[in-house]
Amino acid sequence: MRVPLLDLVAQYHTIRPDIQKAVQEVFESQQFILGPSVTKLEEEIAAHCQVRHAIGVASGSDALLLALMALGVGPGDEVITSPYTFFATAGSIARLQAKPVFVDIDPKTYNIDPSLIEGKITPRTKAIIPVHLYGQCAEMDPILEIAERRHIPIVEDAAQSIGATYKGRQAGSMGAFGCLSFFPSKNLGGAGDGGMILTQDGHFAEKIKILRVHGSQPKYYHQVIGCNSRLDSLQAVVLSVKLRHLEGWSQKRRENAEFYNKHLGSLDKVVVPHVESHNKSIYNQYVIRVSQRDQLLNYLKEKGIGTEIYYPVPLHLQACFKYLGHSEGDFPESERAARETIALPIYPELTMDQKIYVVDQIKRLLLS
Repeated sequence: MRVPLLDLVAQYHTIRPDIQKAVQEVFESQQFILGPSVTKLEEEIAAHCQVRHAIGVASGSDALLLALMALGVGPGDEVITSPYTFFATAGSIARLQAKPVFVDIDPKTYNIDPSLIEGKITPRTKAIIPVHLYGQCAEMDPILEIAERRHIPIVEDAAQSIGATYKGRQAGSMGAFGCLSFFPSKNLGGAGDGGMILTQDGHFAEKIKILRVHGSQPKYYHQVIGCNSRLDSLQAVVLSVKLRHLEGWSQKRRENAEFYNKHLGSLDKVVVPHVESHNKSIYNQYVIRVSQRDQLLNYLKEKGIGTEIYYPVPLHLQACFKYLGHSEGDFPESERAARETIALPIYPELTMDQKIYVVDQIKRLLLS
């Protein structure tokens, strides 16, 4: 049996007529950039995420970059974030010639440890970026309390967590900005790159709308320098169709996670994902911790089971960030997670036979 890490073809087959109809309507209209389709999606996402404003941009990476630009982050500033995340989180900081300041993670959730944040704040701290990793929100109340008391805005990296909640609040709705990614592998994935910025603040929303079109307002008049980061209509209509299915897909992922938890959680050599009782995870990834990770990775590959390591090298040890002066041992929990974690197939279309096969193969190796 073969079990891919993700099967987008299986998903597409369930919604193909609606997708084809929506895409054909865009071609008939010949309106490909921004326009009514994008506005409609922005309104739908804002409602879904419980925010007043949602602004479509070209990617999740651009969402982070534009949010920081709107906050005035620039050379000499510092932005606090996690070293255990996708590169774009810290890359967006560095692109503005600001300094990524790393804080280690909670070993249970893999999200930033709030108790370590305040010790990294300096007069140069311009923002905090908590990452809602793997579909579970970071522990936001203490982060929000620190941010409010120290007058530091929060940019939520919610690229992996649309629909996740923290104490009933939607991911991306709690900070100055929330940043979404519509990369195809996300729970809400497009047919290419795409992203969105969430905010409750109308002034911030207008700034983002200006920045995404080269800083132009009105057209051809520039008070600021922005960039070209516009969501296109084809992505918007695909995402609008998929949004109607999102909660059902995320619920199916939770059910698949419960199956894995039940059958893998009793194994001494496996640590299954920990979700805080006040959180609802969307399981963008299902990540287990195993001391013999690389052996398991190779074994599952031989058995036709797709896996992935998120992330094999923490950001503080990436070559491009050598200038920050970090070395191995600086963020031990992030480094341990990078050595021991592996993601298993969790997509909604997994069959019972596939799930049983995955569990049986893991047990066969680890119990032998």
